[in-house]
Amino acid sequence: MKLDLEKIRAETPGTAHGIHLLAAGSALMPQCVVDAIVTHTVLEARIGGYEAQDAQADALDGVYDSVARLIGAKRHEIALVPNATVAWCHAFYALPLEKGARILTCEAEYAANYVAFLQRAKRDGLAIDVVPSDVSGAVDLGALESMIDDRVGLIAMTWVPTNGGLVNPAAEVGKIARKHGIPYLLDACQAVGQIPVDVTDLGCDFLSATGRKFLRGPRGTGFLYVAEKWLKTLEPAMIDLFSAPWVSTDAYQLRDDARRFETWENSYALRAGLGVAADYATSLGMDAIQERVKKLASLCREGLETVTGAQVRDIGSEHCGIVSFTVEGMDADATVAGLHKSGIVIGASTPFSTRLDAQRRNLPTVMRMAPHYYNTEVEIERFLAVLKGLR
Repeated sequence: MKLDLEKIRAETPGTAHGIHLLAAGSALMPQCVVDAIVTHTVLEARIGGYEAQDAQADALDGVYDSVARLIGAKRHEIALVPNATVAWCHAFYALPLEKGARILTCEAEYAANYVAFLQRAKRDGLAIDVVPSDVSGAVDLGALESMIDDRVGLIAMTWVPTNGGLVNPAAEVGKIARKHGIPYLLDACQAVGQIPVDVTDLGCDFLSATGRKFLRGPRGTGFLYVAEKWLKTLEPAMIDLFSAPWVSTDAYQLRDDARRFETWENSYALRAGLGVAADYATSLGMDAIQERVKKLASLCREGLETVTGAQVRDIGSEHCGIVSFTVEGMDADATVAGLHKSGIVIGASTPFSTRLDAQRRNLPTVMRMAPHYYNTEVEIERFLAVLKGLR
């Protein structure tokens, strides 16, 4: 399916107000997503929050179908939560890892995940073992296989790190996890919305993601996929009256679907926006989206080669839509601010967001840009021209 760029930009009001090249932070929402949020909010103001939920019950319930369809899951395997970190933590802290169990992770693991590893290592006596990277910078599958023993209780990997342009071989990791019967938790926060996702092909037991990044949904939204086989045994670290109804004086009963990881109160307006964002991506076609994103990111990398002193800091044999770079003699934060004054939005990523990878590669704070399919080649040319003018 070929993307109709003119139509997409017409449906994206933010494109009229500058050049936004940071889908890895919070992408521009399409108008239909904005309309869904505002319409529900207005309805709440007019008739009340509970009443608006009741009035839109069917549409809100359909959000589970929309998210499930996007990632090849079943609706009862989806929990809707406020963000990707909440989703990831719900799965991680629910896993009953015994003292001495090993967690295998990658060098490019995100800081929010790694500090959770450290907490459970301290609290529960777990061990954290980092799988080395291969020569390209991706997780080394042979090393992963060789590190597995009876003590490994979890494989937890970030599919697309927050910087570095890397796409880890998530499906190949899944094959190894299945072969050895090890739970596999996949952080897909930066993948969903720019890469086609099929949880069956990935072989993951749990997958966490956000709405605000490449999926183009609102902030304050995320979701957790929990494979069906875990829904009979896995108990959340925290429950409430929605996830586990109080069925008698001294007993509760967990829900039989992934919504056992939800709580009773949430933003239904934002959920409405998330569902529309998932449907929007599905309607455009994830293969077409991925092709466009990769093309624009490649143009960014090629263009940066023409900037004196610029160094692309991306790794891996397969690259995504996130482009990380430095420019000799230019402070990252000051450069980001200078671009912003010219109406161009990119970001910066500090070493502590991916500390292990940053230490291994001796990375400073890097600039980070992430074009999305609604961006144009002309916008990238403009970015490069302004960047050169800031030197």
